[in-house]
This record gives sequence, structure tokens and C-alpha cells, in this order.
Amino acid sequence: MTAKPDHVFDREREWDGLDSFMRNPHRGAMLGVVSGRRRQGKSFLLEALTSATGGLYFPAVEATEAVSLRSFSSALVRQGVPASRPLQDWDDAIALLLSSVRDRPRVAVIDEFPFLVRASPSLPSIIQRELGPGGAGGERAARLLLCGSAMSGMGQLLAGQAPLRGRASLELVIQPFGYRDAARFWGAEDAGLAMLIHAVVGGTPAYRREFVAFDAPDGRADFDPWVLRTVLNPQSPLFREARYLLAEETEIRDPGLYHSVLGAIAAGNQTNGGIASFVGRKSADITHPLNVLEDSALIAREPDLFRSGRSRYRIAEQLITFYEAVMRPEWFRLEAGQAEAVWRDQRAGFLSRVVGPHFESLCRNFTLYAGPELFSGPVGQVGSGVVHDSANKTQIEIDVAVLAPREPGRPQRILSLGEAKWGQVMNRQHTGRLARARDLLSASFDVSECVLACYSGAGFHDDLRTDASDRLALITLDDLYRR
Repeated sequence: MTAKPDHVFDREREWDGLDSFMRNPHRGAMLGVVSGRRRQGKSFLLEALTSATGGLYFPAVEATEAVSLRSFSSALVRQGVPASRPLQDWDDAIALLLSSVRDRPRVAVIDEFPFLVRASPSLPSIIQRELGPGGAGGERAARLLLCGSAMSGMGQLLAGQAPLRGRASLELVIQPFGYRDAARFWGAEDAGLAMLIHAVVGGTPAYRREFVAFDAPDGRADFDPWVLRTVLNPQSPLFREARYLLAEETEIRDPGLYHSVLGAIAAGNQTNGGIASFVGRKSADITHPLNVLEDSALIAREPDLFRSGRSRYRIAEQLITFYEAVMRPEWFRLEAGQAEAVWRDQRAGFLSRVVGPHFESLCRNFTLYAGPELFSGPVGQVGSGVVHDSANKTQIEIDVAVLAPREPGRPQRILSLGEAKWGQVMNRQHTGRLARARDLLSASFDVSECVLACYSGAGFHDDLRTDASDRLALITLDDLYRR
């Protein structure tokens, strides 16, 4: 077992997966694929792995095939893999790489692999051949890792009829830090401060390291000044980052349309019809942009747990939500250096359109892991949904719905129905809505063990505290961050 270097924060699960892949004693070259959105620390992690194990590392750049081949050859020579003759093509290069690893397993990383494929589309087929019977890797011990940030491109590597489908022994997606790990990473011991930071930058490691040079808010009182000196500061790399995230996706050819779609979601329009109405297009016209954004892991589609065939869209990159809700409408004033005035005007909207929905998302994340302890049973699904109340001619939105695993021959059990309020003290009015939804759902679900749950960032009214029981859970912000 290779010890994870001290400078690599968290990532124990990812490190163990990479180390197990690298140390696999199987005779013959093996393939792994590592992907994830930019700024998540993929290269940082893989460089640490090759450094700790004596592996090979090649960071590709956007270049022609000839330039990339020369760079690849030079990188191999620098790392102790001599080439007896100049590499003529990728056939030579991949054969040399795989055949150079003889006696013991050794990892070889090709980072930003999509850059190479763009200039050399046949490269995946070449790798497939060399990994197969009769190829250069047949009796060698190379552990080849292909890494990339273009999520749509990396996803296609192993999909459908792609040459490398079925060849990978490791498929690792590097995710942003979870909200609790992100709090530790930013050094935010106060749960409220941790939540506000996460609402702006999410769990992306690079935003603290490179983008703000480790500048973190010094307590809750420093949050607003921190926003002004970082994300709303035109001199900070974080200022334009949301725009660059969209520009880096090669499938996005109409930035105005895609920003409008994202802006619609950030404004609270989460259904296909709502987004289309906000953008001013027909629903059919935005299907492709939604699919591209989903393939790029910039948005996520989440099913309505109580209405079959219905779903809602959520922005997966928190900085984009902040940009679309707060920055994009005020871009002219921000570039003119009027950040303080913009923040003064937009702060209330930040709390309602950014922090509020994000708090609901974190509450769902919390129940996914804490659910078995909170609700006395295994969790099958966590999400949100809408319950139609025809008698009162209204709809009840359930922010946090927890369902048990399906059991053949019986209605699915609802373990909990919850409402989440970031800035509002919750009272019996909230539990009354939840109880009404529970009663309505009893026609289709088993609600005999349903726990009503209130999640609040501002606290609970005394009458609600007296009602707390094994059928009513009151969950605070500190509970969400308690490990």
C-alpha cells in the first residue's frame, strides 16, 4: 500500500482506488480512465501518485499531432524511457510506452487526453490494439491512466461502440469536495460561514489554492468583505471563472443561449417548460442545450419523486449559480469597479436565489448519509417532489423526501418528508403542510413510519420544539456539519 502524501488533502477513497489499480499483480498492461470537471485536483492527485510510486506523467497540451508526438517523446526520455529512434506516429509512441514497463507494475499517466484525441482521432483505437492480444502491452506491466476534464469527451471514451469500451479496469470520477470536507479545507469552523462559502464556490479545491491564494474569510463578519475582494473583484481570477467554465466545453457553440438557460435555472425556473418560457424559446428548442449542459456535468436533472416522468434541473457548479444570479445581471457595474454597490443591491437576492436552494440541496445530501440513523431504516432514494392538493387547489413542495428501497409486492415506504428554510424560523405552519402532504401520499405510498423533518438555518419556534418526537425531527445547521 502506497501512503498518500501529506500535501494531498482528503481524497482517501480516490487514492486507494488509484493505488490498487497501480499495484494490481495481473500480468499484462491495464487501462484506467480518470475524469472530472476542471479545478477538482485531478492533475494534482495524479502527479502525486506518479511521484510517490516512480511512475510516468505526460501532460498534453493543445497542439498538432507532430508537436504532441515530439513532446511525448521528450517527456519519456526525461523520465528514463529512451527511444531508439524518433517516434513516427502514435503507433510507435504507445507501443514504446507500454513495452517500457517490464518487471513490476508502473503507472503511466496521459493527462488532458482529449487534447491528443482532437488532433489524432485514431489514438483510442491504437491504444485498444496495443492493449489487446498481440499488442505491446500483452506481457508488460504498464498501468495506463487516461485523464481529462472535458466531461462529454471523456464519457464517450467508454460509451457505445467506442474502441476502448470494455477495456478499462478503473473508471474514476474526481468529484468536488463534499460540503463537510470543503468546510475543513477552507478552515471554516462556523457552520454558517462554511455554508455561505460553499454557496459561492462549492467544493472545488483550486478556488482556494490558486484562485484566491488561500484567502479565506476570517469569521462570519469577514464574509462580505471576502466576497468583495475575491469573486466580485475584477482583478481576481475567480471573477471570470464561471464564463471560462462554459467556454471550455467544446460542444457549446452559442454561449448566449447557454448562459440564458443557466440564468433561467438560477432564477428558480427548474422545469423544461419554465426554462423555455424564461429564455423565450419553445421547449423543443432547449432540449439540446440542456442535454449538452448535463453531459458536461454543469447541470443535473433530478426526478420528481412523486410525479412520474417529471424532473427538475439544478446547476451542478455552484460558482455558475452565483455568477448567473448575482454577477451576470450586473456585469457592467462590476467591471466598472462598483462591486460594493452591486453587492449591497444583490445580497438579498443571493440569500434567496443562491443560498436558499443550496441549503435545500445540502439537506438532501445530509439525509442520504444520516438517513439510516435518523429514520431507522436503509435509504433507497433521496430527492424532492411536488404533491398536488386538489381539495385546496394548491401544490405542496417537498424539499427533502426520503424513500426506502422498493420491496416487491408492497407500496414503497416514505421514511421522511422534510421542508428546508435557510433564513426563516420554522413553526407549526411548516409541519402542517408536511402532514397534509403525508396524508395525500398515503393513497400511493406506505407512510406508516414517515418522519416529518424541519431543516432550518435560523432555528425553530418554541411550539415546534415542544412537538419534537420520534415522528418529528428538527435538524439545525450545526447538525448538518456535525461529523
